[in-house]
Amino acid sequence: MKAKPFVKWVGGKSQLIEQLEAKLPADFDNWENVTYIEPFVGGGAMLFYMLQTHSNIKSAIINDINADLTTCYKVVKESPDQLVDALKEIQKEYYALKTDDLRKQFFLLMRDEFNKKHLEPIHNSSLFFFLNRTCFNGLFRVNKAGLFNVPFGRYETPMICDSNTIYADSELLQNVEILTGDYQQTLAHAKDNTFFYFDPPYRPLNNTSSFNDYAKEAFNDFAQRRLKEFCDQVQAAGYNFMLSNSDCSDMFFDDLYAQYIIERVWASRSVNANPKKRGKLTEILVHNYHATKQPIIA
Repeated sequence: MKAKPFVKWVGGKSQLIEQLEAKLPADFDNWENVTYIEPFVGGGAMLFYMLQTHSNIKSAIINDINADLTTCYKVVKESPDQLVDALKEIQKEYYALKTDDLRKQFFLLMRDEFNKKHLEPIHNSSLFFFLNRTCFNGLFRVNKAGLFNVPFGRYETPMICDSNTIYADSELLQNVEILTGDYQQTLAHAKDNTFFYFDPPYRPLNNTSSFNDYAKEAFNDFAQRRLKEFCDQVQAAGYNFMLSNSDCSDMFFDDLYAQYIIERVWASRSVNANPKKRGKLTEILVHNYHATKQPIIA
């Protein structure tokens, strides 16, 4: 069974994998004992791809500021059996409900339980999985108090317990160190042949398109500039990095990352209240090395 993201995640990179692979350093496959670092792991599409595709990656460090998410990674890694059992139970309860109203009531009860916080890891993670599978569009969004507030998604029989994926992911995560908190702590884990991939909360394309509130801490323009300064530290330390972000019409990132190589990739956007604004859009891809595996795939 192939490992893949165990949660739905806004901005997930599954659709961009081929384009990102093409923009890795040209000699990446010749590197030895690679350390792969992803400071904003999110759903982990790039992580699972890299670990299954590049056998020269001997260690990986992932980080996210969302403690509920990193707890899920730890539970999947360390306690897959207990997680599967808990998910089977909650899936059985949900499937037994025969009307939308009953399913919605159950969803709201589970959401309230999740928002109590400080739950033990298995329970917290099983609720996280359940909400991710049954909320609207599989979004993860919190308010300023850090409480999950996505509404019910009206799914009759969603796959709440995907045991095959959980076990495949658990096996792959055994050599992955999981951190929680500010991304800057990841630099201390870099050594020798280290590659960083940054997939931060995207800058809104306009004032109405923002969706970067997956944590209560705002990721505004100040935060984007702070991340660029961290990329400068990675560069100064001698490590390679690649970074994704939105392609803003005001050329914000072209100016911010002018000293690096900037390219564009095509991505599909589905998270927008206005259906006319969904579809193919370009995204920024920044890296600090010149030779890449191949040109961007059209």
